[in-house]
Amino acid sequence: MSKRPEANATTQVLAIYEISKALNSCTDLAKNLRATLEILASYLHMQRGMVALTQDDGALQTVSAHGLSRQEKDRGRYLKGEGIIGRVLKTGLPMVIPDVADEPLFLNRTQSRDLGDGCAIAFICVPIKMGRETIGVLSVDRETDASQRSTRFEQDVRFLKMVTILIGHAVKQSRVIAAERAALLSEKQRLETALKGRYSIDNVIGHGKRMQEVFAEVHKVAPGRATVLLRGESGTGKEMIARAIHYLSPRKDKPFVRVNCAALTETLLESELFGHEKGAFTGASQERKGRFESAHGGTLFLDEIGEISPAFQTKLLRVLQEREFERVGGNKSIRVDVRLICATNRDLEAAVTDGVFREDLYYRINVVAIFLPPLRERHEDIPFLVEHCLDKFNRENGRSVRMAPEAMRTLLQCNWTGNVRELENCVERSATMTQGDVIELPDLSCQQGKCFSGVLQEGWAAKGGTLHPLSRMDTRPGVSAAGGAHNPPPAGSERERLIWALEQCGWVQAKAARLLNLTPRQVGYALKKHAIPLRRL
Repeated sequence: MSKRPEANATTQVLAIYEISKALNSCTDLAKNLRATLEILASYLHMQRGMVALTQDDGALQTVSAHGLSRQEKDRGRYLKGEGIIGRVLKTGLPMVIPDVADEPLFLNRTQSRDLGDGCAIAFICVPIKMGRETIGVLSVDRETDASQRSTRFEQDVRFLKMVTILIGHAVKQSRVIAAERAALLSEKQRLETALKGRYSIDNVIGHGKRMQEVFAEVHKVAPGRATVLLRGESGTGKEMIARAIHYLSPRKDKPFVRVNCAALTETLLESELFGHEKGAFTGASQERKGRFESAHGGTLFLDEIGEISPAFQTKLLRVLQEREFERVGGNKSIRVDVRLICATNRDLEAAVTDGVFREDLYYRINVVAIFLPPLRERHEDIPFLVEHCLDKFNRENGRSVRMAPEAMRTLLQCNWTGNVRELENCVERSATMTQGDVIELPDLSCQQGKCFSGVLQEGWAAKGGTLHPLSRMDTRPGVSAAGGAHNPPPAGSERERLIWALEQCGWVQAKAARLLNLTPRQVGYALKKHAIPLRRL
């Protein structure tokens, strides 16, 4: 008789070991509890087992079961004090029912037991505690007989109490992990919201991925002193991005000075940037500070820097290297603390290769480059830009004009070779000319052929097609700038169609652009993209 308790003790130790491994095998609590019940079924020879845990409303819900179907498990829900399981939750004390058929408190809520087959079913129910709080109930049942002594139930209750201690720790750990995960997700969402707000730049609209990447780069580069080169097509908002960099930098309280290098001749540009002494040239009646001096401590924005002459590039290079210069007609060196932001829509790499732009100046200004995408590559921003333009128009004119859905869909399909500037022009013209408060499809300037995209679209429509950028050109018949007919372009790659157009026009880019219904700038970008030399050898 003494051998059986030793065997039982050994079995229980092995069972506890297996259960502890199962409860720590992964972070899926339901899976771990299911494995635990399977181990109990193996060691205790039980028919059914359930683990029910308290929910937010205080009720018990079966979260894992053995020997029950999904429907039976889902029915296992108990209120506090309801039935055997509810009473164990309320009192925090274990209960043993030798035969559930003789117990009126047994509800058989899951309907998984046949209480009328004459077999005695013992039911053992033990509370699961976390500290002093009862958080759930472990219940098992198995067939028994009247000859079985209560001492066996006492051994089972002691064993199940040890199991519930392990389950309680596992539930606590699972809830801690779930709370930490929820906190991390909440913090992640908060940070993402905060970063969206942080990366949103005043007066610059860009909700799409491309512009959000630009905004992120702006926030990274703004606090430093590095020279920034803004690149992109005309009308993409380079000056607004330059202002954003300035106002997000420590120099925001100092001047932001802008100079359009393409609008001035070489002589005037030198005087404009460096200033001049009195009598330096005819008309210099007094001393004048240049833009470099005016921007001292702040930011100097040189727009269209790719247009300056090679001679002036040499003078500008010295200023960027030494941060000092002399006024025109003067011999006194002036030192300045200026952050430089440059912008261009030209292909500076090609200009360096052709010898029209100094390589050393290129490396001096191209410290941090930010590329602004054209509007045709961020169509998701068009509705927001249109809304902004209409809000501005309505404020200035005391009107309440809005865009019809059909008109908005048409704007989304346009190519917008002039980018945001062209879109603003189109919206303002359409809002001005519309008779009512809604811009309908016939009111759009591009539908009437009065904007650049509209002219191109109308030209393609006359040939039975629609406008596409060069990257999506289709094989369509072309007409030369002189009005002469050409053979249709070959049905080949984009590079072959581009070479075909250039050959038709004697390798004159402007004529090839008109033949393809594109802008010369687009053709220039395509030449660089496909590494096509400027002249056919």
